[in-house]
Amino acid sequence: MGCGTKEPKITQLCLAAIQRLMSHEVVSEAAAGNIINMLWQLMENGLEELKLLQTVLVLLTTNTVVHDDALSKAIVLCFRLHFTKDNITNNTAAATVRQVVTVVFERMVAEDERHKDVVEQPVPVTGNSNRRSVSTLKPCAKDAYMLFQDLCQLVNADAPYWLVGMTEMTRTFGLELLESVLNDFPQVFLQHQEFSFLLKERVCPLVIKLFSPNIKFRQGSSSNSSPAPVEKPYFPICMRLLRVVSVLIKQFYGLLVTECEIFLSLLVKFLDADKPQWLRAVAVESIHRLCVQPQLLRSFCQSYDMKQHSTKVFRDIVNALGSFIQSLFLIPSAGNTSNTSNPNAGSSSGGPAASQSTSGMVAAAGNASVLPAFEYRGTWIPIMTISVQGSAKATYLEMLDKVEPPTIPEGYALSVAFHCLLDLVRGITTMIEGEIGQAETDSQISAEETPSQTSDQTDLRTVSDPPEQEPVGRTVWEEMINACWCGLLAALSLLLDASTDESATENILKAEMTMAALCGKLGLVTPRDAFITAICKGSLPPHYALTVLNSSSAALCNKSYSIQGQNVQMISPSSDSHQQVVAVGQPLALQPQGTVMLTAKNIQCMRTLLNLAHCHGGYLGTSWQLVLATLQHLVWILGLKPSSGGALKPGRAVEGPSTVLTTAVMTDLPVISTILSRLFESSQYLDDVSLHHMINALCSLSLEAMDMAYGNSKEPSLFAVAKLLETGLVNMHRIEILWRPLTGHLIEVCQHPNSRMREWGAEALTSLIKSGLAFKHEPELSQNQRLQLLLLNPLKELSAIAHHDIRLKQLECVLQILQNQGDSLGPGWPLVLGVIGAIRNDQGESLIRTAFQCLQLVVTDFLPTMPCTCLQIVVEVAGSFGLQNQELNISLTSIGLLWNISDYFFQRGENIEKELNREEDILQMQAKEKGVALNRPFHPAPPFDCLWLCLYSKLGELCVDMRPAVRKSAGQTLFSTIGAHGTLLQHPTWHTVIWKVLFHLLDQVRESSTTADKEKIESGGGNILIHHSRDTAEKQWAETWVLTLAGVARIFNTRRYLLQPLGDFSKAWDILLDHIQSAALSKNNEVSLAALKSFQEILQIVSPTRETDKPETLPGISVTVPALFGPVSVAGPGRPLTRADSTGERLARYNSEQPIAMDEIEDSAMWWAAWNTWYRIGTESTKPPATCDKLTFIPSQPFLTALIQIFPALYHHIKTAFNMDELQKLGVILHGAVSVPISSDASPFILPSYTEAVLTSLQESVLTALDVLQKAI
Repeated sequence: MGCGTKEPKITQLCLAAIQRLMSHEVVSEAAAGNIINMLWQLMENGLEELKLLQTVLVLLTTNTVVHDDALSKAIVLCFRLHFTKDNITNNTAAATVRQVVTVVFERMVAEDERHKDVVEQPVPVTGNSNRRSVSTLKPCAKDAYMLFQDLCQLVNADAPYWLVGMTEMTRTFGLELLESVLNDFPQVFLQHQEFSFLLKERVCPLVIKLFSPNIKFRQGSSSNSSPAPVEKPYFPICMRLLRVVSVLIKQFYGLLVTECEIFLSLLVKFLDADKPQWLRAVAVESIHRLCVQPQLLRSFCQSYDMKQHSTKVFRDIVNALGSFIQSLFLIPSAGNTSNTSNPNAGSSSGGPAASQSTSGMVAAAGNASVLPAFEYRGTWIPIMTISVQGSAKATYLEMLDKVEPPTIPEGYALSVAFHCLLDLVRGITTMIEGEIGQAETDSQISAEETPSQTSDQTDLRTVSDPPEQEPVGRTVWEEMINACWCGLLAALSLLLDASTDESATENILKAEMTMAALCGKLGLVTPRDAFITAICKGSLPPHYALTVLNSSSAALCNKSYSIQGQNVQMISPSSDSHQQVVAVGQPLALQPQGTVMLTAKNIQCMRTLLNLAHCHGGYLGTSWQLVLATLQHLVWILGLKPSSGGALKPGRAVEGPSTVLTTAVMTDLPVISTILSRLFESSQYLDDVSLHHMINALCSLSLEAMDMAYGNSKEPSLFAVAKLLETGLVNMHRIEILWRPLTGHLIEVCQHPNSRMREWGAEALTSLIKSGLAFKHEPELSQNQRLQLLLLNPLKELSAIAHHDIRLKQLECVLQILQNQGDSLGPGWPLVLGVIGAIRNDQGESLIRTAFQCLQLVVTDFLPTMPCTCLQIVVEVAGSFGLQNQELNISLTSIGLLWNISDYFFQRGENIEKELNREEDILQMQAKEKGVALNRPFHPAPPFDCLWLCLYSKLGELCVDMRPAVRKSAGQTLFSTIGAHGTLLQHPTWHTVIWKVLFHLLDQVRESSTTADKEKIESGGGNILIHHSRDTAEKQWAETWVLTLAGVARIFNTRRYLLQPLGDFSKAWDILLDHIQSAALSKNNEVSLAALKSFQEILQIVSPTRETDKPETLPGISVTVPALFGPVSVAGPGRPLTRADSTGERLARYNSEQPIAMDEIEDSAMWWAAWNTWYRIGTESTKPPATCDKLTFIPSQPFLTALIQIFPALYHHIKTAFNMDELQKLGVILHGAVSVPISSDASPFILPSYTEAVLTSLQESVLTALDVLQKAI
């Protein structure tokens, strides 16, 4: 009644009283209806409008008695007050409406909460859009339903069903109310089918209808040419529609899959270049809201992209962002500038707008060094701070108070799109990696025992999730990557090229690196390589001719799903105008080229590349080739050179005269070098497959560097070789798996004609071998023969390389191995000795000297530690050094080494023999199993005897060397060795010594002596004079003949007791006599006389009484071994040797003083053979010449004297059968001997003066012979 008076004061008091009553909840439903009717009247009368709104709010918030029509009337009252002419009332009413709408839905939520335990069967909702209520809903839910339904009606400009009495409504306000309800109460629509129905049947069609002007509008098209005017997009409506769409997609995607596909396609269309700038800006803000929700993006991919005939929505969103970004850098032509500028759009966010002058562009470009910006082909776009990472704080979607389109600042749209890309990459990579990690964890739990694997890629393929889940998850991951990588790459590559800001560049690179790593984890090779290629190209100067990257780019350009403008990055020059140049250097190319410049951005990209390889090397696979090729070129441009161990250091200025580095990069170089080394150090954590990819890539790079170095005087790139070394050194714990490819390639490098390349190949190979031998392997190398041989084998293969520097490096390596690991070489000795012995005369003195140094170390320090089976190799190697002709001193010293070796054999004979016999038994067994005969030199002699025979045969080879000093030293050593240690041989072995060593040697010496050159040899270089007795090759060989014959004769004399029981001694005796005859008839006085002395020796004219046999001192290595004409020892230095095979008995027998019956040693045939030889020598030497036409050789008096002196001893053995024929022969010889004229040179010393009455030595000898004969008769 009071309110009905229309008196303002009374009305105020009454309203206050009513509010007080309502606050105490004493209002009934009927009273509430009356109050609302009274308030309606006041509203129509225009009284106390603010108090009215306040009262309605109190009424609806303090109780729940107001429903149905009463509630409807209260809400309509608020709406009507919103459209008054008073701004304060309007704004208050708007706030009240929002609050009332919220209250209505909160009541419904509370109502649901009260009845949540009551299970009701859902009633199907029919599509009757005209009915005013839904009977199945509870009261509060019915109110909410009717309210929401009418809001849709009002926005659609249709009459409301429930809100009767509405006179005015704006779409903007309606859309705001719809958005707030959808955003604040999503569970209402998700839990109640009636509300879900409203979403599908009312809200979505409404949104699509209201978007129509935005879809159809084309900026810049003339309305005159169109048959019907196109309605322009209206900013307030469009912006609110996008907000509603964002909520619908975020909250109700599961309900509205088909509708969301339409919305998303619309969003993509709004980014087109022909749309107004403000529309593109709000659209990209909306997309940004989606990009920070990776699970939502995953759903898009599953619902659309993975369906066969569906729109590829996720791919389209990413590609649209890429196209949008690229379109902003396209500068409109002058003719179109005025037409394309939109009066409502303000300045464009991309190229210069119509209002911008050229000077403005210059000014903008001038700011590039100050402001963070993107600059590309003359278009400069600043970078704006949009939002914090991972959030999508919009600017224009929040401008609810704006009616006119706002002016979009330059760079805003690009900056939002840039953040979209970054957040999208960050979101999906974090999500997928999290799911991968979870899959692995589940797999490990279910498997109970997990094999340790370092490659996630391998793990992914073995994840044993529930079978229906894991493959699905993996398929989604792969589809998401396949859908988005191409668009991402195009956009990020362009932005990287255009970026002038270090922070922006860092973000782009991080995104590309993250994507590359994720693709690698999933085994998606093409996208992985594409992102890596982009980083690689960013690391190098523009247009840099690097084939591996260009071919990779070409492959990407051919993809069928390339998007508009994607290939801009591939073909465009990098924008250097605002980049700080930090280094200038030479490109690594076959042909000399000009210098290239590296910018700060290039170095930044290089760091990212290093980071990628370091942290994600296990996923790079074949793309190691891309990464390492790029790093190699960067290292070259920066002038980094390899140092010891493979690390790279800044080179000297001399090495890179055209390299110019700024102070900024100089401080970075040591850091880059360290990171590079750490990259290869971290290879120890790679799995075996990844490590092989890395090694293969390095080998491939090295092959390219080798090809470039052929015929090129320019210094080669040593990056790959240095890094192969570094990689090998840190992977010693599993060196077996990479040793063959690694060393096989390095051996190829060692054969390269470029000396610098070879030097580093050898350095790398020898360093790896030394480190491999020094490394503490499990099991140790001494127990792992196969690994030791594997490590040493490349050292042996180097022997086949002719280059002097390689062999020197090889031998230096051997020397160091001997010094450091000599005691533990074990089964590796044959290889090491083979390397030492692989010398050739064309290798030069220094090589031979180094190799011999190794051999000396072996002989002096390591004979006791090496297997006895290697001793024969030591003998052969020492012999090969004696035979080389580059360094005489080494040849002589090697003969001394052979003497030392023989001494070692003698002292350690018992142990050596036992070990060799054991080895022989094993070999015999193996040969028997294979069904083949045992094949070794001097078989079937016992193994220990074979060792001696090998030593004798080597000395025998040296006895016929072309150098007299070597022959002399070798001969003396041979006969000393046989004399000193021959008693160690088994009895049958002497047969081999006589026939294969001694007689073979005699044959060779006789052959060489008889064919030697008689020309005089000029004096040696310097002050060396040659004595006249040795000034021809013939005279020098004569000395050798003398020495050899004397040595053999002495052995026959001193060892006759041993030799005579041999089956063919008589044959050997005949051959020896034949050699004595040949020598005695030689035209050289020295040889002939010595032959007769040897004849005397074997006839035992001076009997080798065994009582006089005493040990003699064996010569050492540093002295020349004396000719053996004295007594020969039968026991060497050191302890006496006893052997189970009765050698000791034989020694006792030789040293026994017990006389041996003469019939044991007498053999008449042997002495008659000696007589016949003596007769032939006498006949030939005393026979007068047939003619006097030519000079005749006249035997010397000493020769004839020695010849005649032989007869008495010989006669003693043959006198029993000496008959008249022999007497006549003797007479001829004696007559001939005294008839031989005396040389004029010798006569003063031989013939007596006429005052003396004495006989010559020859005459005395003749008389002695006759005297012996006379006494016998």
